[in-house]
Amino acid sequence: MTGADTPAEYRRKRDFRRTREPRGRSGGGAGDEPRFVVQIHEATTTHVDFRLEVDGVLRSWSVPKGPFGDPHDKRLAMPTEDHPLEYRDFEGTIAEGEYGAGTVIIWDEGGYRNRSTDEHGHEIPFARALDAGHAFFRLDGHKLRGDWALTRFREGSGGEREAWLLVRRGHRAGGGTPDPRRARSARSGRTLGQVAAEEAA
Repeated sequence: MTGADTPAEYRRKRDFRRTREPRGRSGGGAGDEPRFVVQIHEATTTHVDFRLEVDGVLRSWSVPKGPFGDPHDKRLAMPTEDHPLEYRDFEGTIAEGEYGAGTVIIWDEGGYRNRSTDEHGHEIPFARALDAGHAFFRLDGHKLRGDWALTRFREGSGGEREAWLLVRRGHRAGGGTPDPRRARSARSGRTLGQVAAEEAA
């Protein structure tokens, strides 16, 4: 994957003198296998942030009801600004008064594989699939494993925000919808409450 400058919108929204979130850097940080991270974010409303490494940044969606294991369910996924790759390591509390103020834990992480194809069954680049509004991928995380799809069902126009659906494909396999109050970090084993308490101390 190719490097990219730290996303401008991400930096514009944050005061790095007050937040411990990573500034990010230009280029670098990408490995052979693209990565994903699922972060539970207890902000104004508690939600899940779903992020996929694409062309040197983390393409990001806010998923109000979180991920799931049932292929019959569909989850609304609202795109947010691209984040730097370093954000996949972020776990902590964003200071009060800052954008997204609240506590974040890394609920799941791992690699993913592009499964997007054209009408002839040939693989197409993942970024191109996202730009076209329909991307398939296989997650290989600690909790989420198997095939998923992201599908854009509403363009951002006329005052309406762009909107996507995150859908589990195939058989039910692991993960489920996390209870934010009880969910534990895949990195540290801590809950949101424990992270917040430790940082407050």
